[in-house]
This record gives sequence, C-alpha cells and structure tokens, in this order.
Amino acid sequence: METQPHKGKLAYCNSEYDSLQKVVLCEPHYMTIRDVINETQKQYKNEGINIDKAVEQHGRFVKELRSQGVEVVLLPYHEKFPEQVFTRDIGFTLGQTVFIAKMASEVRSGEEDVLKQWLDDEEISYFNLAEDRIEGGDVIIDRNTIYVGLSNRTNRKAVERLQSLLTQFEVKAVPFTETYLHLDCVFNVISPEVALIYPEALTKVDIDLFSSRYDLIEVSKGEQFTLGTNVLAIGDNKIFSLPVNKEVNKQLRNKGFDVIEVDISEIIKSGGSFRCCTMPLLRKEQ
Repeated sequence: METQPHKGKLAYCNSEYDSLQKVVLCEPHYMTIRDVINETQKQYKNEGINIDKAVEQHGRFVKELRSQGVEVVLLPYHEKFPEQVFTRDIGFTLGQTVFIAKMASEVRSGEEDVLKQWLDDEEISYFNLAEDRIEGGDVIIDRNTIYVGLSNRTNRKAVERLQSLLTQFEVKAVPFTETYLHLDCVFNVISPEVALIYPEALTKVDIDLFSSRYDLIEVSKGEQFTLGTNVLAIGDNKIFSLPVNKEVNKQLRNKGFDVIEVDISEIIKSGGSFRCCTMPLLRKEQ
C-alpha cells in the first residue's frame, strides 16, 4: 500500500503534528444526546445541548482554522446523525490512504457513508475497513508508529488488520480504561518530542513506553473530564485547546507551544473536543 507523499497528492498524513493543510469537519446543527454512548454524555443528558450555541462555537473554530491557513471541508449534516460533528471517528488518513472506519454505536452507523460520498465526488480514493470495528479517535499516528487504542469501539482484530496492510509501520495496540471513550481522550502526540497523557487510564507498561519516547505532559482528572488531552496540533507548534484547561495550556506554553484558545464547551458535552471534531486529510511534513 502506497504511503509516501508526492507533489499534488489529494490526501497525505504521517503524524498528528505536521502542518495541517486540509481538514474535514461537520457543523453540529442536529447535535443532541439521543442515546448515551459515553461517560461525559451521562453527566449532561438531563441538561442537554444548546444547538445554537454549539453551532456558533463550531463556527468560531472553523473561522480560526481558516485564519491559520487551513482549508476546511464541511460535510453535509443530517438530522439522523446527532454525533456527526465528531468527524475524526469516521475515518483517518494514513500516508496517502483515507481509511473509512466501521462505527461501533448504532446511533453513529451511516455517518461513514456521508464521508464516502464526498470522497467519491472529489475523486479521492479510500480503503473501507468495514470488516473490522475501528474508530479514528483510537488511531494516533507518529511517523512510522501507529498507536491504536483497544476500546469497546476498536478491537484487536482491527489492529491486526492494519498491521497486515501496513507492514512498514509499527502498529502498537494500547489498552486503556474503556470508560474514557477513545485513546485520544487519554493520550495524544503533539510533536515529535511531546505528548499529553492521563496516566490513570493506561497500563504501567504503556506509560513506561511513552515516557521513553516523549516528554509527557500529565493531565489532571478534572482537565481530563474537560478533554485536556483532546487538543489539535496544526503545525509550527500551534495547538488548539479549550480555555477552561488552564493547567494544560500553561504547561503547553512552558514547552514553547503557541496555544490557540477557542471555546467549544457546548460541543464537549457530548464527549469530544478539537481532535474529535477534525479529520485531517492533508498535512505537510515540516
């Protein structure tokens, strides 16, 4: 499977932190907690989501991405898909290939067809992982290493499938406490040297491994709940992060990152933040 970049390619990603050129989002016009599918939603089920506020916040995020020179693709939104704002889960770009995920929750099943239709219209090829249960929030790419979280949304069979397809990569399975939804809610690589981590959700073996590879920023329990790990790196040490995660942002700035604070507090009530809301299609290696 071809994974090397070349001039004019429509899709290419080889990390979570190279310069973001093009990204796929979806506006939350029908966002609602219809069926509780994660721990965060349990906390906000009775309160619900203010859709007007969520759309306004999402719009500010899109505007800021564009002001940073990122091309933003907005997928069509549909009333039957209340979680569609979280585009990261429906697919991921690795090398020159867009992989289409198989959604674990019935309430999200079908979102992938919207992405496939757009890719078809744009004549961008993709690989369908329909036989394996996997979601993009569990897939974290760092050059020749692909970390894949083992959760109730991504299984070991999917990890083995990826490894068989991508023999030139190390595909590393990372078990974690499943109540935390996806791997990117407890671990996220934001530069070649730095990663965010919530140790309580991970095994000692993997914490030791990550410690040997990265300078780790530990996220507190309170800021894990407000998705302190779920930031979005767009290159040049620029990071999108929530204003409420003050300690995470302080530590990021202390390590030389340019933290872009945007409030999407209404959207995170459904369990995802900046990384969950974005599916990178094209990154330029720095």
